[in-house]
Amino acid sequence: MVTDKIYNPWNLLNLLMKKLENNSSTNSQKLSRTVITILILVAILIIILLANLGLGSVRISVSDIINALFNPDSTGKAAIIIKSIRLPRVIAGFLAGIALSTSGIVLQGVMNNALAGPGTIGVNSGAGFAVMLAYLIFPKTTWAGPLFSFFGALITTIVIFMLAYFGDRSRMTIILAGITVSSFLSAGINLIKTLDNDITINLNSFMMGSLAGVSYSSIALPAIGIIVAFVLALIMSKALNIINLGDDIARSLGVRVNLLRFILLIISSVLAGCVVSFAGLLGFVGLIVPHISRKLFGNDARILIPCSALIGASMVLLCDMIGRVVFSPYELPAGILMSFIGGPFFLYLILRKKGGRRINA
Repeated sequence: MVTDKIYNPWNLLNLLMKKLENNSSTNSQKLSRTVITILILVAILIIILLANLGLGSVRISVSDIINALFNPDSTGKAAIIIKSIRLPRVIAGFLAGIALSTSGIVLQGVMNNALAGPGTIGVNSGAGFAVMLAYLIFPKTTWAGPLFSFFGALITTIVIFMLAYFGDRSRMTIILAGITVSSFLSAGINLIKTLDNDITINLNSFMMGSLAGVSYSSIALPAIGIIVAFVLALIMSKALNIINLGDDIARSLGVRVNLLRFILLIISSVLAGCVVSFAGLLGFVGLIVPHISRKLFGNDARILIPCSALIGASMVLLCDMIGRVVFSPYELPAGILMSFIGGPFFLYLILRKKGGRRINA
């Protein structure tokens, strides 16, 4: 009788329906938590944006901020400060956070390595060396910096990827190769500055990563590159998920793995290179933010990329604001604060699990 009750078709149907209801309930709960978390991140970003525009040596009220942003005829002191100084800086920080966090997610996916990032594997240094080279060869042009920084980032990324590919492919091989290449390129940056003192760049701010002195003209061309690359990253997020499953599974699904990796590397290089052209070597954003995003949203790149963009933008703007306001009348570059956060975090990731290559390890 017990056996008949278990194998009764109606009992099996009821068990199946209950299981489906439980799965549906779990999925809806996860979706609700994700939506709520995203709304909280958007609210935090808006607050940080307003705080960046309002706080500084001159305090500006929210009403004056709104008037300056939405009234083109406003010419008061507050409007001039916001439009000429703070707004381009906020836009630069917003773009830098989006670009570096997205670049980090793409690099970690392509290299299948949790420690990969534009700063940790030398991509930023490659772009920085190329920017210095652009200033040396084309000192009076605005287009050379972003263009050279892209190619510098791309070439460095490919070199690191090839070194890891022909090596033992462990996470430490990539990091050691990145440190070696970064040291070489940093020496190149200092050499160019030493050879040509007329290069119009503050080397200390450039090496540390800073948003001081940015203007609309300096971020116009990089902004186009970042927006286009970010949209392409969103479009290819599903392909990035497939890459993360492993080469064999990806090939069995008909994916041309090598071509896809190369395209994703180009996207990552555009994102990182464009930021270096106006913000210098701003490090650790592309390492920290992807890990925070995975803790909050899981490993689906379709959700990770837009959500990490929100977190990255908030983090860069917050560090820049703290550096301006807390240390006034001096200004601490955002890159220094990011290094204070990112250095211990990087050590934690290394010590947490040695070896291995999975990005969700």
